[in-house]
Amino acid sequence: MPGGRGAKREVPFGDVGSWFSPEDIYLFREGRHARLYDKLGAHPVRLPDGMGVHFAVWAPNARSVSVIGDFNGWRKEAHPLNVREDGSGLWAGVVAGIGPGAPYKYHIISRETGYEVEKADPFAFCAEEPPRTASIVCDAPYTWGDGAWMQSRGGRLGRSAPVSIYEVHAGSWRRVPEEGGRWLSYRELAAALPAYVADLGFTHVEFMPLTEHPFYGSWGYQTTGYFAPTARFGTPEDLMFLIDALHREGVGVILDWVPSHFPTDLHGLGFFDGTHLYEHADPRRGYHPEWHSSIFNYGRHEVRSVLVSSALFWLERFHIDGLRVDGVASMLYRDYARPAGEWVPNAHGGRESEEAIQFLQELNEAVYRQHPDVQTIAEESTAWPQVSRPVSMGGLGFGYKWNMGWMHDTLDYMEREPIYRKYHQGQLTFSLWYAFQENFVLPLSHDEVVHGKGSLIGKMPGDDWQKFANLRLLLGYMFCHPGKKLLFMGAEIAQWREWSHEGSLDWHLLDYAPHQGIQRLVRDLNRLYREETALHAADTEVEGFRWADNGDWEQSVISFYRFAGLGQDPVLVVCNFTPMPRHNYRLGVMRAGFWKEIMNTDATIYGGSGQGNLGGLETAPVGAHGQLQSLNLVLPPLSLVVFQAPPGQGG
Repeated sequence: MPGGRGAKREVPFGDVGSWFSPEDIYLFREGRHARLYDKLGAHPVRLPDGMGVHFAVWAPNARSVSVIGDFNGWRKEAHPLNVREDGSGLWAGVVAGIGPGAPYKYHIISRETGYEVEKADPFAFCAEEPPRTASIVCDAPYTWGDGAWMQSRGGRLGRSAPVSIYEVHAGSWRRVPEEGGRWLSYRELAAALPAYVADLGFTHVEFMPLTEHPFYGSWGYQTTGYFAPTARFGTPEDLMFLIDALHREGVGVILDWVPSHFPTDLHGLGFFDGTHLYEHADPRRGYHPEWHSSIFNYGRHEVRSVLVSSALFWLERFHIDGLRVDGVASMLYRDYARPAGEWVPNAHGGRESEEAIQFLQELNEAVYRQHPDVQTIAEESTAWPQVSRPVSMGGLGFGYKWNMGWMHDTLDYMEREPIYRKYHQGQLTFSLWYAFQENFVLPLSHDEVVHGKGSLIGKMPGDDWQKFANLRLLLGYMFCHPGKKLLFMGAEIAQWREWSHEGSLDWHLLDYAPHQGIQRLVRDLNRLYREETALHAADTEVEGFRWADNGDWEQSVISFYRFAGLGQDPVLVVCNFTPMPRHNYRLGVMRAGFWKEIMNTDATIYGGSGQGNLGGLETAPVGAHGQLQSLNLVLPPLSLVVFQAPPGQGG
């Protein structure tokens, strides 16, 4: 199997009993088996007279299960599996004379109805490239070269670390126009992506789902292979090579992982053994009306074991540094995307899914127990409390949560013509009322540049110069606002077109100075964020932020301090959200002395007008904003400027 740990296990031909220990069965049925990938699926084994493959699958309502493939002419009677007699519903057996590379499926006949179906292996480590749907026996040990990274990664996603994530869709980051616009393989990505990301200063890459999925247009979010990387871009060891290359370049890897729903394709998990095994039978709980997919039955212990095992599989075997868990809100609420009368209340009459809560808590506890040096990140779009707080405190146990409120409010504000922004300043400042209730990631993700929403620069108002200036201001504001950062590919080059999964990013735009300026700004913002501890060390702590002035709505100006912690020297951030430059802008500051200008998004190297403060300013003993000292600033149009405080005795 991928990342295998040694010699093949020896099993007698036909022996299925010794494969599962009593503890395996107990933990599986309790929902607490976290490494089912060692037990279920197809595992090459050593037999007394040669090699073979041990197959095991969960199908408790089957009358018969057999393995079919090229090796037996796809005949259902050739290699039947045996069911354990302990009621676990586990079927297993050994097929001699085959090994890695063999395609296969399970032929299942339902006990109750006689329903017959051919299913891919839920625990397959490899699959045929879609549209083909068979599983493939896989044994791909890989020798990792990222030992130094693995030893040090624990602090790289921590709350006090600079975390700047570049979100990537593997099939459309870059393509090969000379070969019909085909996508890059995992190994071709490894030759280009790590150096690019490292050069721009991002600390991590987040891949949109790489688990096997039948429909490319789902971007991976309609998963069928919870233990198999998609074969579109290569083999499991090819993906390991890509992750290894990123790690050796000093870049972490986060995987988008989807336990919220699964597609209804016949070869997948749905109606697996002639019954609704993985999903709820009642469509009011088992069918997702928004995504037209099936919803896992989190109340079934074995299903929880399968999903937790999937999460740990990617962390263990592929050295993934973090999991971004998709669709958490859809899991937590029984009425998610459902009108009245089309959902089932819980036992207390409420809308909360108690089974999903239990699953998410068990998931996070298992992840952090086994891999305390990784993080889980929730895509959760509601005000559910304590998403990123420990289970022991009543939380869901995630390490981080996407700040969807910040994203929606900020983009809505930035899309307004500047003349109207002063009437909506509350949208800009509201996020700071709750910025420290969770450990937040600020996402400018793929969801905001598809389905007619336009690209980030396309959302910005004004002529072309103002669009670029607004985008520079937006990016600067994100990097200075409390919270970790996430930027979807293409934003760093100011792509005009909305993202399309069927093509490449428009790399030719980098032939033009304005787009070069955006890319250079992103590189410099990443550097500033990493080097200025005040901008990252207290990203999730209330002590890391203080307003200088949030009341100048008339001029659409906000100013605030960021701190690395109590008693630490601050940086001062001032934003002008109008195209009118503000000369002689008086701002009271907490400390006398020279305030060094360390970032100005209006600099000519970024495509700006070049206005600013000539590298910094001395304070004057003029009172303003409740302070005895103040700065007489130049605020360039549609800009963000950052100042380093003079050394002192804290803030």
